[in-house]
Amino acid sequence: MRTHHCNELQDSHVGQTVTLIGWVNSARDHGGVIFIDLRDREGLTQCVFRPEECAETAKLSHTLRDEDVVQVSGKVARRLEGAANAKMATGAIEIVASDLKIVNKSDVLPFQLDKELSNEDLRMKYRYLDLRRARMSKNIRQRSKITSAARRFLDDSGFYEIETPILSNPTPEGARDFLVPSRLNPGKFYALPQAPQQYKQLLMVAGVEKYFQIARCFRDEDLRADRQPEFTQIDMEASFVGQEDIISLVQGLLGSMFNAGLGIDLPKEFPRMTYAEAMDIYGSDKPDTRFEMKIADLAEVFAGTEFKIFRSILEGGGVVRAINAKGFATITTGQMNRLNEIAVQAGLPVKNLAFIKFENGEYKSPLWKIFSETEKEAVTNAMNLEEGDIVFFAAGSRESVSTILGRVRSECAVMQELNKGSDKFNFLWVVDFPLLAQDEESGAWVAVHHPFTRPHADDMEKLEAGDFANVRAEAYDVVLNGYELGGGSIRIHEKDLQAKMFEALGVTPEEQQIKFAHILDAFRFGAPPHGGLALGLDRIAMLVSGEESIREVIAFPKNNKGADLMAQSPCEIGMKELREAYVQSTYKKKTEEAPK
Repeated sequence: MRTHHCNELQDSHVGQTVTLIGWVNSARDHGGVIFIDLRDREGLTQCVFRPEECAETAKLSHTLRDEDVVQVSGKVARRLEGAANAKMATGAIEIVASDLKIVNKSDVLPFQLDKELSNEDLRMKYRYLDLRRARMSKNIRQRSKITSAARRFLDDSGFYEIETPILSNPTPEGARDFLVPSRLNPGKFYALPQAPQQYKQLLMVAGVEKYFQIARCFRDEDLRADRQPEFTQIDMEASFVGQEDIISLVQGLLGSMFNAGLGIDLPKEFPRMTYAEAMDIYGSDKPDTRFEMKIADLAEVFAGTEFKIFRSILEGGGVVRAINAKGFATITTGQMNRLNEIAVQAGLPVKNLAFIKFENGEYKSPLWKIFSETEKEAVTNAMNLEEGDIVFFAAGSRESVSTILGRVRSECAVMQELNKGSDKFNFLWVVDFPLLAQDEESGAWVAVHHPFTRPHADDMEKLEAGDFANVRAEAYDVVLNGYELGGGSIRIHEKDLQAKMFEALGVTPEEQQIKFAHILDAFRFGAPPHGGLALGLDRIAMLVSGEESIREVIAFPKNNKGADLMAQSPCEIGMKELREAYVQSTYKKKTEEAPK
């Protein structure tokens, strides 16, 4: 239906008769001469309709409106002197139309496609129109490029692409499962996979050695800007490898993806930091290292303090720590309230953060009157406190203080826009994660990553002795600009060690047989050493595209309530369908009784 696409024609095509097809991006009437910008996914070409060239075609062009689908034939001509448009790839030429066919008319649009729209629900309802916009079209193209690059890299590295089941059993991945009733097995349910974890390990037992999958994953959890109920990850697993092999592989993979998407070369080696260092310095296991604002320890500064709160905490084995938000003494009351709210959510036991700010040559803080002259000087030096700065303090256990100040640090960076307007890509490996963590409410031990993660070789004795708090994992996360791009580990491949891990997690031998018999049995038959990692494709596409939400790089995402407003899902299911699946609804509407 066309000879060229709408971003293809140049000076070399002048004089040729061509046919284009696409959407009317805009139409302009210049004294009876109609100009339209014709658009397809590749770009724009200007078409001109003159009565003297073809009266019938020119007359028909007067009926065109935005987003009509039209086919235009005519000769390629140079634009008149001074009329070239340097902002268009085809801005030096135009099509002098001799024939016009209106393929399909468009109704009046619910919103203009050339303007940004703040009403996200309206965008989601008409997503097929939203995706026509240049920004969204670019994002979808970028995602396709980096996905293709990932496939090529892994294929060249000897990996097989293998699909694993979507309908499977519930897995202990840390979020709720989406459940699917089985009509053929009354009363039983499948679960949609949170990740293909067990299947990829079983593929290693099967001798595949190198597996990858562009895997769809499902988690029934609360949503946010970089989270969706269904998402995509680049899942990979390999046999006879160690941590260094996986890290090297992923660095090369990410290098190929960012080169394909942005045309940039990444460093061959990313910096590394242990989990303990990341939490200690930045208060986060996925720190944004594009800006400083590091957490400083002030135990020596307040070693002999008369300030009762700090003294009692330090004497009890706690810490006093602080961050300096350089140049942020102009913080507003609203911003301060927001920081207090975040700090309380992170575990601050009081309502307000302690702070000192130095503004207009004056130290402003209730604390400043309490500190001794020696402490004032020591704080100023230790925190490099200068005109325009504000220092935030927290005191308590080292872990809680790091978490609080880490959250405050991140929010200060957002408020100061330290994480915007930069083309820096600060990659980082965070390694040596804890294997287990203790649930605050129940006191039970839970896996930090998942229950198939291998304990660090140097900490096996601690695991045997039940010293779970000090056992490290052979686990690693790759981080970019404060986002976790992916996480992985070397896996357990021995039946006895896997059973030991389940025991530490409180999974009884009986429960192990019910939930994990297949993988425990597989480990009896010569399971190879193996490990892997999964990258969040949506998140990588978001960062490559310069967006702040993964919804902007997913063709048909859910909104912040998990709903698809275009397809109107989720939807109610009739009683007939529920009966066929042997499911009884217990949901009560305000005006209805639940079915009995």
